[in-house]
Amino acid sequence: MEIVKWKTISSKYLVKEKWATLRVDVVDLQNGVIKDDYYVLEYPNWVTAVAITQDNKIIMVRQYRHGGDIISLEIPGGVIDGDETPEDAIKREMLEETGYTFDSVELLASNYPNPATSNNISYTYLLKGGIKTHKQHLDEHEILVVEEYTIAEVKQLLKTNEIAQSIHCTALMYGLMALDELA
Repeated sequence: MEIVKWKTISSKYLVKEKWATLRVDVVDLQNGVIKDDYYVLEYPNWVTAVAITQDNKIIMVRQYRHGGDIISLEIPGGVIDGDETPEDAIKREMLEETGYTFDSVELLASNYPNPATSNNISYTYLLKGGIKTHKQHLDEHEILVVEEYTIAEVKQLLKTNEIAQSIHCTALMYGLMALDELA
């Protein structure tokens, strides 16, 4: 059996806001079935950073996440603004959230957080040679603390399930694999 893309017959927006858009599509599944209520969340694309300081520590941030009602240990990142490139977005996010600048920036992966129901892509970067050059410049809704961990400590945090954000776990996996290849 060949897998083919569904054909969108029509779309209607139910919610259209800055941070989330919800549409309902009528789709032809290409197997004789017409699904008249397939919901899709449209989000902006995101960037995440596995960011290494000059002394080989991984920069992480701790902040409250209202959707999950948790204090979350995460890697830095955020939304790509307008027509900004993913690389420019991660440099901006790192400077805003952490105050760090880096010697090198390398794209490691691009993943769909949940392609079954959402359309956005998360770009993961490895940044190396980080040094604190600025104060944080947080958005109005951001309250976060910057923390640094050794590579061994981050591996242990992953092993003991202390990083709850699944996209960030995926990004850390890519980052740790890249660092192992460099060692």
